[in-house]
Order: sequence, then structure tokens, then C-alpha cells
Amino acid sequence: MLLPNECFREDRQDLQVEQDLNGTGSQSLTDEDINNKYKRGEIRIVTEQARYPLDTIPGMLAGGKYTLDPEYQRRKRWNNARKSRLIESFIMNVPIPPIFLYEVEYSKYEVMDGQQRLNAINDFYANRFALEGLQYWKELNNRFYNDLPDQVRSGIDRRYLSSVVLLEETAKTTQEAEHLKRIVFERLNSGGEKLTAQETRNALLNGKFNQLCIKLATNDKFRQMWSLPLESEIQRVSSIDDLSYDPKYDPKRLDIYKKMEDVELVLRFFAYRHLDKQGQSSIDSFLDEFLKEANNWPDELLEKLREIFENTIDLIYEVFGASAFIPFSGKIKQHTPRKSVYDPLMQVFSRYLIHGSILIEKAQKIKDHLSSQEPKLDLFKDSNGLNRDISLFDGRYNNPSDVRARIKYFEEVVNIVISQQSNEIVNQ
Repeated sequence: MLLPNECFREDRQDLQVEQDLNGTGSQSLTDEDINNKYKRGEIRIVTEQARYPLDTIPGMLAGGKYTLDPEYQRRKRWNNARKSRLIESFIMNVPIPPIFLYEVEYSKYEVMDGQQRLNAINDFYANRFALEGLQYWKELNNRFYNDLPDQVRSGIDRRYLSSVVLLEETAKTTQEAEHLKRIVFERLNSGGEKLTAQETRNALLNGKFNQLCIKLATNDKFRQMWSLPLESEIQRVSSIDDLSYDPKYDPKRLDIYKKMEDVELVLRFFAYRHLDKQGQSSIDSFLDEFLKEANNWPDELLEKLREIFENTIDLIYEVFGASAFIPFSGKIKQHTPRKSVYDPLMQVFSRYLIHGSILIEKAQKIKDHLSSQEPKLDLFKDSNGLNRDISLFDGRYNNPSDVRARIKYFEEVVNIVISQQSNEIVNQ
């Protein structure tokens, strides 16, 4: 059951802005119309360039005018070896790509691209790490900034970091600014390692609800059920580049954290409460639109949704333990959690929180019901009308109808257990 004010509309007010910027319906413009459009400066980024001496960057960042939000970009952090390579590049005067800033208001900026470089420079000047792994200046390994020879230190101080600043007057409205930032961010990241859908959301749709999802993804029971590093381990894990040497961490599971897919899992839970609104749109588009809407929800609603998520995680963990999202039955024993189990199980148990004590008491019966059969997707039939051998939890099938079929299956099992409990009480 949805909470008051937990509404998800399909008719977004900023849709027209996106259509205008994307040029929807303008394919038939004449050359004269196109020239006039260009002269009016439509969809044109207004920029300026600046250069910052490296030794001024710590003071610049400390002044409060530059937002270095660690959630704005990817989670993957540079380790000290990679930071050191940047410093070595400055020592050698190797050209460094410019950072990109967005002027959110006059003389206040967000870092769109270049956060890692700024953090590395700031940390180096603060003597937070010693140089390591240098290739051409090996004699400087194990040296902090304060330990460098005078000439080397002065040479680094004289180097510059260039920037391109997207000025505030680029956009006329907040909606237009958000869309233009999306364009620039996507173009900046199109040449390197492709961003995941959630990394892009995190950068371009960051708001109260996105921050709530980030916070809830740190829940240790949630992380155990997804075989992810616990919150207490994340600081160490986030700085690891090559994970193959550490048997404690499965690189495939760590990729979920590095690419922010754990945050997307939290977002999926809330979005699937509105599964009837997905329609024919892809899951990524559905999550995008939902997050845009939910970022505007009031704080009181966010607090209630936080409680629902945390109580649901607690209840599922009490019933199933750390293996909750691993398929319960099947010919092949599964060892990894699946979204095809997580999505419906979370939806059903969130609806039955009021019966939590019964579900915990009858945990073994629930598990027995779930493991006693291998349910099939009734939606798939051969030419004779017979079910194909497709498991209900086959992750290849994630249309809304498939998710509903899984939700119905879990609801039936839960209702059986609750009914049995009621009958036992009556017969006592």
C-alpha cells in the first residue's frame, strides 16, 4: 500500500524542456530558421577558461566555493599509486586534461569532471600520502610533499591545472540547467570507461531521494545478503585497483559496489512499489523518471520510506539469513543473489510487516514451501499450450508481468503460512 503523497506521475512538467533541447519536432526547420536558432544561442554552452597554480588548490577548495561532492561521480577512488603518477606527471610537465566545473551560482561551482585530480593534489599538499610506484622519478618514492628537494617542490608549485567553466548563464531555468548538465556530463564520459545507468543518475539526478538510497545501501544486513563489503570495510575496498590478490573479495561482487549497483537495488525497491506505472518503458528509463519525481518528495515521506526499507530488510534477514536473495530451488544449486528474487521478496515482505512476528516464527515452514518446488513462469507456453521449462526466477525475464508473477508466488506462500498459523490458534 502506498503512503500519502507517494505519487509517481507520468506527466512530468520538465518533459517539454527536454523535448525542446533535444529538438523534438524541429526536423522540418528551414535553413533560415536554423540560422536564427543558432544566432539566438539556443542549446549553446557558455564557458570560460581558468588556470590554477597547484599550490593554490588546497586554499581554493577550503574556501567553500567549490563542491567536491564524493557522491557526484563514481565511487572508485584513486589509490596512492595512481595519485603519485599524477604528481609525477606534474614533475615531468606532462600535459594534464582540464577539469570541468559548473557554475551553480555566481562564483560557486560544482566539479563535473576532475574530482580525483583535485583530491589527489589536495591530499599531496596536506602530506596525506607518500609518493609510490613512480616510473621515471623512482628516487622520490616514499617522499611526502614536505620531504621533497627544494627545486622539485618549487617546480611542482609552479605547475598549473587548467579548467573549463560552464557559466551560470548557460541555462535560463533549473530544468534547462539539469538537462544541459546531462548533455555535457555524458559527452565528457563518452570517451572513457562507460558509466553505468546508476552512476549517471547519481551524477545528474542527485537529490534527497538519491542520497536516501545511498544511505540505505550501507545497511550491513542488506550488504550481507548481496555478498558486498560491509560499511566498515568500504574505505579500504574503495581504494583498491587490483582486487585479484585478495581472496576475501570477489571482484564480481565488488563491481556491484564500485558501479553503484547496490544503490540501484535500493532504488528498484521503491520504484517497484509503482510497478503499474512502468508500462512499456525500459527499467532504466523507469528508474530515471521515478528518481526525478522522488527527489521532490517531502522529508516526512522519505523518513517513512526509510523505515519501511529498513524494517523489510530486518524481517527478511530474520527469516532467511544472509542467503535470502539466492534462488530457493532448482536443478542447479545457486550461490549468488539475484534481482529476480530480491525484487518480489522485498515487495511482498514490505506488505506483510504487520505479520512480521508470525513470519519469523514460521521461518522454516516458509523456506520448506519455497524449496519444495521449482515454480515456472506461466507466461511462457509452447505451441501445445504446455509450460516451457523456464524457472520463475530466471533472471532473463524481467518484464513487469514477470515481476508480478514472482510477487504473486511469494504472496501465496506467505498467505499459506499465515493461514496455517491462524488455524493453529483457532484449534488450540
